[in-house]
Amino acid sequence: MAFLSKKATSAVSTGGSGGGNYLSPSKLQSGGSMRFALASDEPLEMYEVWGENAEGAKRPFRFLEEPTADDIAAEMGDDFQRRENRDGTGFEPAKFVIAVPVYSYESGSIGILSLSQKGLIRELDAVSQEEDYSDLLAWDFSISREGTGLSTEYTLRPLPQKGDKKEIAKALKAAQDDGFDINRLAIGENPFKAA
Repeated sequence: MAFLSKKATSAVSTGGSGGGNYLSPSKLQSGGSMRFALASDEPLEMYEVWGENAEGAKRPFRFLEEPTADDIAAEMGDDFQRRENRDGTGFEPAKFVIAVPVYSYESGSIGILSLSQKGLIRELDAVSQEEDYSDLLAWDFSISREGTGLSTEYTLRPLPQKGDKKEIAKALKAAQDDGFDINRLAIGENPFKAA
């Protein structure tokens, strides 16, 4: 069964935080890697646009459907300005992003893996469609980074699971009992704390 919906598959096939335990491949140093186990096989699929306020604070704005320029302006309001492209030729486009609860081996707790890199999203979806990996929750994954800037390359590898699948499910349940809800991420709230 595919990890991504048909809408998501289309989004990654074409062009165009504070607090908590967030895992992001872009935060890895060149030569670095992270190991995790998926705690859910149902990712939150959304679009993300970054804004910056007058003090230079950056913040993501997220949308469940691909936003228009008017949608983005309305969500950012008067306090935030949409980030410009690196070459200054307009605004950065809304990026398709997936977020999924994971068990982070580094922290020993439930966190959120956020992926905006189309290659990584496609690779995870491709692994999910291989018969050997039909149960994604029975495997660990490693994401590695090599290079910097525009020459950055990421790789995703499935690995035999180091932890216990039942213990990871218990950790997710305990986090949910403490108020964890990944869906709050899409509306700009902290998914690790009940509102």
